[in-house]
Amino acid sequence: MTPPATDAASTPTPSRRSSRVLRLGLQIPNFSYGGSVSELYPAVLAQAQEAEAAGFDAVLLMDHFYQLPHLGALDEPMLEAYTALGGLATTTRRVRLGTLVTGNSYRNPALLAKSVSTLDVMSGGRGFLGIGTGWFELEHRQLGFEFGTLADRFDRLEEALQIISPMLRGDRPTFKGRWYSVESALNNPRIRDDMPIVIGGSGERKTFALAARYADHLNVIAPFDRLPGKVEAIMRRCAEYDRDPATLETSALIQLVVTDAPSAADAFALDSRVAVGTLAAIAEQIQRHVIDAGIGGLVVNLPSHGYTPGLITAVGEVLAPLVGN
Repeated sequence: MTPPATDAASTPTPSRRSSRVLRLGLQIPNFSYGGSVSELYPAVLAQAQEAEAAGFDAVLLMDHFYQLPHLGALDEPMLEAYTALGGLATTTRRVRLGTLVTGNSYRNPALLAKSVSTLDVMSGGRGFLGIGTGWFELEHRQLGFEFGTLADRFDRLEEALQIISPMLRGDRPTFKGRWYSVESALNNPRIRDDMPIVIGGSGERKTFALAARYADHLNVIAPFDRLPGKVEAIMRRCAEYDRDPATLETSALIQLVVTDAPSAADAFALDSRVAVGTLAAIAEQIQRHVIDAGIGGLVVNLPSHGYTPGLITAVGEVLAPLVGN
């Protein structure tokens, strides 16, 4: 696939962003488009550029090394996220760039701070750090990453945030914990000292607490029928840490299946995160079950559609008005 023509220079100019971290994001969760490997990245680039032109304000990649079982076969193509995002940094102009979300267990936190800061410099200030505990045990085991218990992974994430957050602000943290340690850690160059941190997940007790303490934005991964309860839990966690909940932005991760099939409405289920039907029907479902529940933004993906030129544009036209883009 040939990407649209672009007059992009090698060094992007700084974007003119609103103050919000993320209103409408496109997540690219798979790279199985048919054709040769040489056609793969041009298809990713074309999607990012189409999303930018269609009014999306962020393009996000998964941070995995194998394809996820619910999306395809393990051996389907999977690009390393930060290398691919670096390429997108020089071929887009406006959209923010990051992961949904980085698996903390895959990288040393000081290295991660350096990687995301480099992405921010390359993109002219459009990077953000998306981060979570990491959860795909098979991937960890086969590639040699330490997995541990869920409690271990949350402890590691909290330690990592105590290193990463000050490094992104330009401080030089010294920290010694059970899992990680740094000594006067330097992170230079940086283009700014306020790079947003996005935490993703569904855990009301631990994930939401970490978001209330460290994050600018929380991406909630939960079925439609549980989103009102998730919003209430966010309010509680913010109150526990004396944080104004209005300062913690939210979004929901939603999979879209666009179809004109008459029976498509029957496939929509409140106990899932999949919106099915025509674009108008999908917009109505999202308005009623996500926006009206109190979630402020959207991250959508289209894994069943591969890369279908024009579809991202059509999705942006119906969803952007819901989030004020």
